[in-house]
Amino acid sequence: MLRLLIGGRNCKSNYIPKLCGSSWCLYTSYSPVQNHLQTSSNESWSNGRGIDIDVYFHSSTNIQLAKRLHALLIVLGKVQSLFISTRLLNLYSNLGNVSLCQQTFDQISEKDVYTWNSIISAYVRNGIPSDAVNCLYNMLKCEVKPDFYTFPPVLKACRSLKDGSRIHSLILKAGLEWDVFVAASLVHMYCRFGLFDAAYLIFENMPFRDMGCWNAIISGFCQNGKGEKALEVLEEMRLEGIKMDSVTVSTILPVCAQMDDMVQGKLTHLYVIKHGLEHDLFVCNAFINFYAKFGEIEHAQKVFDSLVTRDLISLNSIIAAYEQNNNPDRALHFFHEMQMNGFKPDLLTLVSVASSIAQSRDSQSSRCVHSFILRRCWFEKDVIIGNAVVDMYAKLGDVDSARKLFDKISLKDVVSWNTMITGYGQNGLANEAIEVYHMMLETEYVTPNQGTWASIIPAYAHVGALKEGATTHGRVLKVGLLSDVFIGTCLIDLYGKCGEVEDTLKLFYEVPKTSSVPWNAVISCLGIHGHGETSLKLFRNMLDDGVQPDSITFISLLSACSHSGLVEQGEWCFNVMQHDYRIKPTLKHYGCLVDLLGRAGQLEKAYSFIKNMPLQPDASVWGALLGACRIHGNTDLGKVASDRLLEVDPNNVGYYVLLSNIYANAGKWDGVNTVRSLANSKGLKKTPGWSSIELNNKMEVFYTGNQSHPQCDEIYHELENLMAKMKILGYVPDYSFVLQDVEEDEKQHILTSHSERLAIAYGIINTPARTPIRIFKNLRVCGDCHTATKFISKITEREIIVRDSNRFHNFKDGVCSCGDYW
Repeated sequence: MLRLLIGGRNCKSNYIPKLCGSSWCLYTSYSPVQNHLQTSSNESWSNGRGIDIDVYFHSSTNIQLAKRLHALLIVLGKVQSLFISTRLLNLYSNLGNVSLCQQTFDQISEKDVYTWNSIISAYVRNGIPSDAVNCLYNMLKCEVKPDFYTFPPVLKACRSLKDGSRIHSLILKAGLEWDVFVAASLVHMYCRFGLFDAAYLIFENMPFRDMGCWNAIISGFCQNGKGEKALEVLEEMRLEGIKMDSVTVSTILPVCAQMDDMVQGKLTHLYVIKHGLEHDLFVCNAFINFYAKFGEIEHAQKVFDSLVTRDLISLNSIIAAYEQNNNPDRALHFFHEMQMNGFKPDLLTLVSVASSIAQSRDSQSSRCVHSFILRRCWFEKDVIIGNAVVDMYAKLGDVDSARKLFDKISLKDVVSWNTMITGYGQNGLANEAIEVYHMMLETEYVTPNQGTWASIIPAYAHVGALKEGATTHGRVLKVGLLSDVFIGTCLIDLYGKCGEVEDTLKLFYEVPKTSSVPWNAVISCLGIHGHGETSLKLFRNMLDDGVQPDSITFISLLSACSHSGLVEQGEWCFNVMQHDYRIKPTLKHYGCLVDLLGRAGQLEKAYSFIKNMPLQPDASVWGALLGACRIHGNTDLGKVASDRLLEVDPNNVGYYVLLSNIYANAGKWDGVNTVRSLANSKGLKKTPGWSSIELNNKMEVFYTGNQSHPQCDEIYHELENLMAKMKILGYVPDYSFVLQDVEEDEKQHILTSHSERLAIAYGIINTPARTPIRIFKNLRVCGDCHTATKFISKITEREIIVRDSNRFHNFKDGVCSCGDYW
């Protein structure tokens, strides 16, 4: 019988039997045969002759058959046998019916350790860990002594360190601390609670360690982000002559990916081939994930193709591989293939599919996925799938659907909040992102993490909310995340976009600079402030420090050169990128170079450059040329650029506005009316200009011609006073920036009521004299307002920092940092 097969063993002895081929298997599991339980004749049931109980146990493959067997055993009087009753308990456990397990257990009058072990294992197997721990305590009250089969499942069930420590004491008292399975379970338990020193101490002191013990300590370190320590233990294991098995390989590969160690991963692959593990399903699934993390999708596909048999994990892995490497079509292809082959998708499948649909911009399929999940009630089952669908809608630009689903998620975790904040931020709705963040802070059970800061800091940067951003900076310092390169880079971007160049540089020198990410951020920030030469100097420092530039580095450099009019230097960067670093230019690089040439007035050269591009120009390239035509008043070339733009992006109202402005500046009002009529016929509406100013932790927003503000009369009175003083100093309004065909007195009123002037006047009224004023404008600041702000800075003896859609303007003593080049 089963209990007779389970002998005592201690890892100090030379003989260590392996049960089920794994140190974690507690009892020999039953392997039901495929035939169904047949109905016996009345005579057989009554006299019990010729009945093979083992056959019936193996044939009971569902609850109904198990109940029939139970009834038969009652009729035969077999349930009085302790062994038979316990075996019946195990049968119900394997079939997932904990209620019948408990009823069967309660009916056993004299319970021995085997019976208690069985009910404990039943609770653990069926996901009721708290009852398993309580069952151990009840077992001790009944004065039944636990054995080495009692503790491994209970340690696995521990959900608190207090229970774990108490059970460890019981193990010491029972003298079972060096049992190989018990010790491995202790190692795993302490790793789960992050007590690596305690786990490693137990592991080191074990007189004998089998494969399960090594895998337990390696797995513990891996799952808790201690990759280097896991690799050290792996090396120690090799030195002792112990070979890796499939569990070791599949555990260590994610560590190689986390540590960006492709060499170690490939060496592991060679080991696998050498030792005949290359067709192991568990190992192959791990290698698919490993190669996907490094972008080696072809290798991942080869491993997948080599599989003789595939399971759901294999298909989930290859779908996730293509999704993670921005190939949604192939990911969805394998999803459809999975369904054709009869595999039922699970939660992880749908997480990858939702992301793939977002990448493919397939709004129709998004509704299908949502319905698929709703029908199976998976939103209630796991918050992960809810987060994935919220993210899908946000990436498709459907923030309303994302918010509706977000509000319906009953138990939101920190990822739920981060996803919604990021979704708003990615769709340009920074204020809504900040609102959700404030709601999150009011939620007691959720604590902001690294992902939260990385989501909310860009939102503060977008609206220029320096004070709230600085408060968040303080929280980041408090939790010790400033050394995180992504958080540090976000803060660099925040201070740069809020006009704090000195703080930007100071922060840059405090964060780790081993990757190109912080370098790119500071180069970009200096660029929008017009410090192109400094950006180039930092680029040289970056190279001296041995940091390899990437595609984003050169976009930042080209943009910096454009804002500073450094044409030769920009062309040099474009050439160096291709010839020295073998980086193939993208449309963004071409767009930056067109903008560089166009801003410098070299419009024909820019147009010629576009015509000779090896790529088909997109809206960003033609838009750069059209913007340059607007600056330099080139109507003819502007018409050419606009015609191309309306071909590639006919629904972007901004391009219609640009062309209309070009005609208006040239006094061609017929052209203005034609362009506006064309935009109206498509149902397009111009984005209204607005400016914001942050005072007393509140963001005030002003629209052009605003008359509804509570201090409206004071604001316009202040502007009248400033206008009078400006004219004394030589200010002459530039009516070419009035894009309506109206009388001159009306033109002056229009210029005076531009949103940036309203915000500046509000700041002057509500802040102490000679203190800086910070303004954020959603569109490019007009030339007349630029001139007027220079005069205002001189009159009020204030520093006025204006951030528009293109760059920063730092006005001081009647001079702007841009040098009138923007």
